[in-house]
Amino acid sequence: MHELSLTQSLLDVVEDYARRDGFSRVNVLKLSFGRLSCIDPGALEFAFDIQSRGTKAEGARLEFDIRPAVLYCMNCKQESLSEGFQALCPLCGGEDVLLAGGTEELKLLEMDVD
Repeated sequence: MHELSLTQSLLDVVEDYARRDGFSRVNVLKLSFGRLSCIDPGALEFAFDIQSRGTKAEGARLEFDIRPAVLYCMNCKQESLSEGFQALCPLCGGEDVLLAGGTEELKLLEMDVD
């Protein structure tokens, strides 16, 4: 469960910003990651609820922007959205497809703080 280490890294970033900017509480953290990045939003929320206790982020709500999987077909030169990696282009059935999106790592996009 790598969500534990992701949460710890996220809390470290929050504490760094809190020291620098002087806020006392985090209300919302907006996060982004790719659908195929192997991050489980439920596990991340669970880990965050536990690990944020006693920190400036305790009780904060997590909002997710989950980036879709994008396939690029070398045959028809088109991009298409997908629920996962497919070996065939869903548009033309071509076999030369590249994964062009959906593997983005966890990013902190915004923080709502007091």
